[in-house]
Amino acid sequence: MKKWTVLVWLVLLTAMAAAQTSSPVPAGTALMVKLDTTLATFSNKAGDPFRGQLTQAVVVNGKTLIPAGAMVEGRVTRVTEPRRISGKPTIGILAETLIMPTGERFYLDATLVDTNIPGTDVNREGEFKGSGHDRRDKLETGGGTAGGMLIGGLVGGPPGIVIGGAIGAGAAGGHWLSKHRSATLMSGTLLTLELNRPLAMTPVVANAGQ
Repeated sequence: MKKWTVLVWLVLLTAMAAAQTSSPVPAGTALMVKLDTTLATFSNKAGDPFRGQLTQAVVVNGKTLIPAGAMVEGRVTRVTEPRRISGKPTIGILAETLIMPTGERFYLDATLVDTNIPGTDVNREGEFKGSGHDRRDKLETGGGTAGGMLIGGLVGGPPGIVIGGAIGAGAAGGHWLSKHRSATLMSGTLLTLELNRPLAMTPVVANAGQ
């Protein structure tokens, strides 16, 4: 009888230890990831893979659940490269797999919430938004207007300046509209990902066959 009691206690202790080992990382936890893959609107499409590496360990209740150096894999969800006047270029990504230094793989559901690239932002859908206009755009438009005004003034005096400026601006605008604005997430970019749901530290079964 005593042996049976001891066996039951051993089973319970084993179950408790397993539960502690597989305790989930809470939803909303931030993962700091350095991108290993360069992603760009002009070269990538939805479905393309990306890979990154955690730069900071994830610690919950004083226990390190995910060490620095763990890998994150995911895919591109959306790519848009609109003409410059119609919006900002966009790259959407979704993290899907966490790979521990031991090789264990875990299902991951995390969304991009921020980057270290100045002048850009990330929307609620985890889409990276590149800059809409830059200094070169303003110079091109301003240069077209000034050039038109100069030609108009030489040809028709003050009235020609006004007309020439409008024509120059229109020509520059047409040139501007014909271009596309690109967005790029270079390798080495620091990403902040946020867990959409608790991450159960239970290895993916499919890993057994890999």
